[in-house]
Amino acid sequence: MSKSKKFAIRLSEKRNGWCAEITRQVTSRKTVVSKRETGFETEQEANAWAEKELAGFIKNQTERNARKAQQRKSRSAE
Repeated sequence: MSKSKKFAIRLSEKRNGWCAEITRQVTSRKTVVSKRETGFETEQEANAWAEKELAGFIKNQTERNARKAQQRKSRSAE
């Protein structure tokens, strides 16, 4: 499982199967759902989907941080 302070996985059982959500920590008290998928037959399927999507979220965050760091570096050099 990916470790991230900003993003997490939440699995829950619904009437028609399992629901997987990727949650994002906005503030210390507020958490929002960034992505949700329902209708999984098993908890393992839901967890596999959530892990794959979470890896994409973390990859995008890492790339964004690198771009922003480069922009800060070029601004401070001027």
